[in-house]
Amino acid sequence: MSTEQRLNDLRARKARSEAGGGAARVEAQHKRGKLTARERLELLLDDGSFQEMDSLVEHRCRDFDMDKKIIPGDGVVTGHGTIDGREVFAFSQDFTVYGGSLGEMHGLKICKVLDMALKTGRPVIGLNDSGGARIQEGVASLGSYAEIFFRNVRASGVIPQISVIMGPCAGGAVYSPAITDFVIMVDKTAHMFITGPEVIKTVTNEDVSFEDLGGANTHGSRSGVSHFTAQSDEEALNTARDLIKMFPLNNLEKPPGQKSSDPPNRSCEKLDSIVPEDPSKPYDVKGVINEILDDGAFLETQADWAMNIVCGFGHLSGNTVGVVANQPQHLAGCLDIDASDKAARFVRFCDAFNIPIITLEDVPGFLPGISQEWGGIIRHGAKLLYAYSEATVPKLTVILRKAYGGAYDVMSSKHIRGDYNVAWPGAKLAVMGADGAVQIIHRNRLKGARDPEGERTRLIEDFEEKFANPYKAAGLGYLDDVIEPNQTRDRLCRALEMLLDKEEIRPARKHGNIPL
Repeated sequence: MSTEQRLNDLRARKARSEAGGGAARVEAQHKRGKLTARERLELLLDDGSFQEMDSLVEHRCRDFDMDKKIIPGDGVVTGHGTIDGREVFAFSQDFTVYGGSLGEMHGLKICKVLDMALKTGRPVIGLNDSGGARIQEGVASLGSYAEIFFRNVRASGVIPQISVIMGPCAGGAVYSPAITDFVIMVDKTAHMFITGPEVIKTVTNEDVSFEDLGGANTHGSRSGVSHFTAQSDEEALNTARDLIKMFPLNNLEKPPGQKSSDPPNRSCEKLDSIVPEDPSKPYDVKGVINEILDDGAFLETQADWAMNIVCGFGHLSGNTVGVVANQPQHLAGCLDIDASDKAARFVRFCDAFNIPIITLEDVPGFLPGISQEWGGIIRHGAKLLYAYSEATVPKLTVILRKAYGGAYDVMSSKHIRGDYNVAWPGAKLAVMGADGAVQIIHRNRLKGARDPEGERTRLIEDFEEKFANPYKAAGLGYLDDVIEPNQTRDRLCRALEMLLDKEEIRPARKHGNIPL
């Protein structure tokens, strides 16, 4: 065979791999409103940067006539490229080839990407669109799934991992995305579940649609599995790009900086009046977040789940920061089971990847109720306490209004090693609100009073004078300062600059035992 013939043979093989399942299946993919595996990678990565690996890999199954259905690439496109010039690894499952099903070699291709990413310290982005385990390959398919799961765990906290769900993801396949740091789902086309509607109907006699069981809105608002809901493939891929721009490439690096024309010492006059005079009235804490961060830019995670707490990323004086804030507009900002889980996972991610944490606190306590107690609020609340206590990145806390009970301790207080803790003048730090405290402390006195209501009012005023302000805590050194709200951005920027080179040594151990 001549050189030209060899080159033509190579080009033909590559062309067959790039064709995937053929024109008819590509057209069917487009009719579903979905891009192909290669089109997705082109949008995800910088133009012309993608370098494919293992394009000629083929499955080894010879049962069920599979030896007559061999397509190079085996249903997944893998390789590396850049996002904003920074190297990342990626894989994209091809639904046009065997329905994107994962067989032995398909899985091992993904394993190779994860291994290379870990060796080189680069993030991994997985684009999932698969019918699940390839039934014809039996246990070999299951084995490759487990090999992927093991690598996801080994890479956790070492390199950022992002999963974009752009089609079906069912059965054991869901556990790889669940282990990764962030899950993005495309509305109407993405579905995740352990057992499908038919199995549920058979076993429990419950009727449920694919969308209600495992659609993007379900996982974005009810289960908390998904962090972002996108309206199209393009939006999902842009969200993945935006996330990667916020993160370091690995846990040994600091997050990339971002230039901004927003002055660090900018006065935030709107903050002087954002908190209502009436302590029972809500306000939107996102207004505080937008006012503090550079250019008001905030990338919120899990926006529709556990809305009583807000988590997300932004920049402060050009530095990537994670923000955790109680949201008075939902459940008065109380911490409950879901909010504790949401914030704990977010805090641990930030700590793993050297991202400073800004905590904006307005919390009346943990949500009371039988369902919360029986659901394990003690255990779930302890997760957030554990996460903050474990974190060694710079931790800056601003108490905006209420800081009551154990929730005060949990929300990055000085006692669990908050580095810079300040409060606004109207902040209230106490075991509980004045009404409840007076009822407990002065119960007998109120019973014997000639004018119970008048006496109650006087006692409440006395309690508030002592505790409905931040000065008792400041006098004990639990706060580093009491600041004017308009100074918040300036003071946080200065404190962060001071803390950027912070080092904190903890006792050597294999790992802690977080209350899961």
